[in-house]
Amino acid sequence: MNVFFPTLLGTLVACLVILPAANAAAGDQPTATAASKNAFFPFCIDWHDAKKRDFEQQAQMLKELGYDGVGHIWLDKVDERLKTLDAAGLRLFQITMTVEVGPDKTPYDPRFKDVLDLIKGRRVQFDLLVNGMKPSDPSVDPHAVTILREMSDLARDSGAQLLLYPHQGSWIERIEDSIRVADKVDRPNVGVMFNLCHWLRVDTQRDYEPLLKRALPRLWAVSINGADRHDDKPGWERYIQPLDRGDFDLAGFLRTLRRLGYTGPIGLQCYGIGGDAREHLARSMDAWRRLNRGLETPR
Repeated sequence: MNVFFPTLLGTLVACLVILPAANAAAGDQPTATAASKNAFFPFCIDWHDAKKRDFEQQAQMLKELGYDGVGHIWLDKVDERLKTLDAAGLRLFQITMTVEVGPDKTPYDPRFKDVLDLIKGRRVQFDLLVNGMKPSDPSVDPHAVTILREMSDLARDSGAQLLLYPHQGSWIERIEDSIRVADKVDRPNVGVMFNLCHWLRVDTQRDYEPLLKRALPRLWAVSINGADRHDDKPGWERYIQPLDRGDFDLAGFLRTLRRLGYTGPIGLQCYGIGGDAREHLARSMDAWRRLNRGLETPR
């Protein structure tokens, strides 16, 4: 904008008026990161949104609510997702994909190589759901290590990380499995992710701190959500809730992560949460900010 101000005072006054307006127009609003040591993003927001928002609408909604970006499920339409996030000034944090370690199966989608080209330099994490064999069976480790090292080599130049994602019913079902296999793969771009809902489902001990300590050298992402401490019924209704619901002590969990020195991204698991996604995402963001304010309060 070329505007002539005849006096220095006029220039200073104009700057005070114009700069905040320009920032607001550019969407320069406080984000989750501003109130936290961890970037915060939701994932699995596509399938159960009653409004059926497209990627552009999702990006605008997340920007307005203060999220730092989003996680993407599977390898479809990654280019479209990137374009809409770039336009909103948001980041693609993760892409979830499957890996098969069963005999006579294609180990991973060949589109993986193409997607690596799309996300080069963006520091994207690939969440790997490793399927195809009995959960936690260590006899599969050598075959899995071969596959994962091949994927690690492919991903090296992109700057991407590969995270072993514990998932109920998968071969890698527990965080202990993730740690064991990642240590055997022994590559600088292969780490682990702790997923609260799946840990609650498969581990009855409810003692997460020793597991987080063991995982910490390779713990590059954590997912949370509102949850109850125990649910004997199948399904995820009580183990995946908006962040403001459930009796699981999220404040204590986050305080433990902070005490251990974890500064990586935190994902908000939204799988199965119905209704208008904006409504439950807004509530979860409010809860996230309250939780982080609590972390700053001395105990």
